[in-house]
Amino acid sequence: MQFDLTSLTEHRKPLHPLWFRMTHWINALAVLIMIMSGWRIYNASPLLDFTFPRSITLGGWLGGALQWHFAGMWLFVLNGLLYLIFSLVTGRTSRRLFPVSARGILNDTRLAFTGRLTHSDPGRYNQVQRAAYLFAILDLVILVLSGLVLWKSVQFPLLRDLLGGYEAARWIHFLSMAVIAAFAIIHIAMAVLVPKTLLTMISGRSQPRRPAGHTSS
Repeated sequence: MQFDLTSLTEHRKPLHPLWFRMTHWINALAVLIMIMSGWRIYNASPLLDFTFPRSITLGGWLGGALQWHFAGMWLFVLNGLLYLIFSLVTGRTSRRLFPVSARGILNDTRLAFTGRLTHSDPGRYNQVQRAAYLFAILDLVILVLSGLVLWKSVQFPLLRDLLGGYEAARWIHFLSMAVIAAFAIIHIAMAVLVPKTLLTMISGRSQPRRPAGHTSS
């Protein structure tokens, strides 16, 4: 029997360190709380001619939804600060999300649509993934900034004016929420299609590759 020592060595080295996995799952929880409570807050004063079913909202009533929303917001902000600190110290973000280019995105998109985009290395993001994650980070920043205007409009007059006023901030916040909800749905769908990425995010390690010619007994 022959062992692939290179594969075993790679398996011992975590692809996702503990701090990254913890902040990822805490962030997922915070975003879920903010989205579901945000839908209940939206229902109290809809921007469009529809409301969200109460069964998928959080808080029960407007006051309860606001409390959940603020709790999720503080969890998200504090967790985001920890993620930022660890990312800067370790340099992980710059290594995993850059470089990214329009040509690289178009090329990986073409490979994806033709079924030739490989997912053999969970530790390496393709250009489409990098662009999507960077866009999601930007959207979350806009979500927080517009939320500050809705929460403390008088205390942040410059930010309110930059966003076009209170009502414009409501639209920006709502659309940013819709974008991050769509991103979450696509993210979950991709995890289902490529389950080893989900397992890696839980354990921190990739599944070991079977040695060439290996057969189970």
